[in-house]
Amino acid sequence: MQKESKTTPLVKMVGITKRFPGGVVANDHINFEVYPGEVHALLGENGAGKTTLMSVLYGLYKLDEGEIYIEGRRVKISSPRDAISLGIAMVHQHFQLIDRFTVAENVALALSPHLGYRLNLKYVIEKVLEIGEKYGLKVDPNALVESLSAGERQRVEIIKALVQEPKLLILDEPTSVLTAQEVEGLFRFIRKFVSEGKSVVFITHKLHEVMEISDRVTVLRKGRVVGVFRTKDVTIEELARAMVGKEKEPVPELVKWEKKIIAKLSQRSPALQLINVYALSDKGVYALKDLSLTLYPGEILGVAGVAGNGQKELVEILLGLRRVIKGKVYLYGKDITNKPPEYLIQGGLGVIPEDRMRDGIILGLPVAYNLILNRRHSFSKYGILLKKAIEEYARKLIKDYSIVTPGLYVPAYSLSGGNIQRLILARILAGKPSVIIAANPTAGLDIAATKFIWERLIKEAERGAAILLISYDLDEILALSDRIAVIYNGTIVGEVPKEKADKHTIGLMMGGVRQSNVN
Repeated sequence: MQKESKTTPLVKMVGITKRFPGGVVANDHINFEVYPGEVHALLGENGAGKTTLMSVLYGLYKLDEGEIYIEGRRVKISSPRDAISLGIAMVHQHFQLIDRFTVAENVALALSPHLGYRLNLKYVIEKVLEIGEKYGLKVDPNALVESLSAGERQRVEIIKALVQEPKLLILDEPTSVLTAQEVEGLFRFIRKFVSEGKSVVFITHKLHEVMEISDRVTVLRKGRVVGVFRTKDVTIEELARAMVGKEKEPVPELVKWEKKIIAKLSQRSPALQLINVYALSDKGVYALKDLSLTLYPGEILGVAGVAGNGQKELVEILLGLRRVIKGKVYLYGKDITNKPPEYLIQGGLGVIPEDRMRDGIILGLPVAYNLILNRRHSFSKYGILLKKAIEEYARKLIKDYSIVTPGLYVPAYSLSGGNIQRLILARILAGKPSVIIAANPTAGLDIAATKFIWERLIKEAERGAAILLISYDLDEILALSDRIAVIYNGTIVGEVPKEKADKHTIGLMMGGVRQSNVN
């Protein structure tokens, strides 16, 4: 890869300042440069200003102070269309897709400004297939987006960016919903992309990814640049210290968590049971086939697997959002098969959804009202909301869960990803659910937020709650789970106790090798 081999940067941002209402300074006089042929990592905790800075470059936000230069020429970027015309594309952490459109139709929306009236879906389908084959981002161009897993949706977002043929590709936490195999494929693409003299800004909080893929790294903390490093000249510990501003901060990916089990599982009745469950996908084929699971109070049962192997459908049948065709689901011995969501929630089920922006909050609703969504009847009288009670309750949860927000009545979408997840966690756990379904609960979150959520889940299990942890992050599965079940092609191919689990064994099972065949 070329690294600063040319004197003129592809992108140069000088003195960038971005302020938001309430006195929040998201970017404070930031200088940032990207050279042709390099991968430049933008590292920092949630709320450090990484996405805001790149949103200014992409034209989503108007800068308050500063200048932007593209290949030495000062430019004004007022919209994403301006950015695209200058050769800049951005893949957002939160999906920018229309669920009821097909993959090809979503990609067509990205292509249409360039093709005008010549746009046709046949051409788009060919492009989707071509890019998918070339870069290992295969996805059915005729599939409805609403039927795709989170990992598949991420591929669509990347393809949307690639069809614009950018010189600079901004990737905002692109691996947050990808499996290890998908991350390897993404990195292969990145290396090929920059070898052609193009550039990548890689926004992340994952230190091992910075070390593996980047040439240089800029670290942001509280809206300011605290260091710019050549990756080959810096250690992972030095980056961690720069990012969090502390000498000793545990890195969740390297930390082994220990948790006491309240009682022997064999002496307890199951909290949740799935017995020989079958369910169809949106395409009308079996997504779950003869799937059986047993979850006990006080334990965390991890479900590991490559994205698209039935995890989405598993969560939906537990929520009552997808019908069980055959088989039974029991909650503390009571048959809850195909019961509606309201019934399940009243029965003690709490869900941390995979897509926090789509399923976890109401974007335009104030923070305080998002915190009472599942208890709104407790905060109203004669159909009138009890504002004082809501405010007191919201302030308590904001304090208890360390939610950083400018106020109670700012819209939820204005919060960072980590604080949105804390909001969701606060709302769910405040009700003390007896069974918790946690779907990729730390995807896209930084060290501090991940550590906080892991600790909260452990405390819930110690309280006696039964937790089903469905995660694409194998480190997370291995760190938190008492038992690990591996899902492949809609069925459980084996279960492994924590003390016997290792990445090699789990990895083979994730590839479809049944437990009995693993040496």
